[in-house]
Amino acid sequence: MDGAAPREAERLLGRRVPARLGALVRETDGIADPYGTGVVWPLEHIVGQNLLFWSGEAFAGLSTPFDSLLFFGDNGGGDQFALVVAPERDDVFVREHETDSRVWVAGGPEEYLRRALGGEGDWWR
Repeated sequence: MDGAAPREAERLLGRRVPARLGALVRETDGIADPYGTGVVWPLEHIVGQNLLFWSGEAFAGLSTPFDSLLFFGDNGGGDQFALVVAPERDDVFVREHETDSRVWVAGGPEEYLRRALGGEGDWWR
C-alpha cells in the first residue's frame, strides 16, 4: 500500500489513524484468521465502517457514542474491535453487539494480534 492511501483515509475520517495501527495496515492491508474473519480490516473497510458508526444514524438510540473509538476488526459474529482515539491510547476494546458494552481486551495492536490469532472462539472473555 502506498503512502497516499493512509493520508486519504485520514482525510475521509477527519482524524489521524493511530501510528501503530497505521503501520500495521500499511504493511498488511488487513489480516484474516484461518476462518476468514477480519482480525484487522483492509483500510477501505476501516474507513467505511467508522464513517457508518460515527454517523449516528445507523446506531441512533444506543447508550454510548462511538466518537472516541476507531474500529479496525471483528470476530465474525458481530462484535467489533477498536482502538481508543479520543484521548488517543493504545488500548483495544471489543464492542459486544448484543449489549453495546465496551470491554478492554489488549494493551495495543500487537497484543491484540497475538491473542486474536492464537485464541479460540470468544478469546477475549
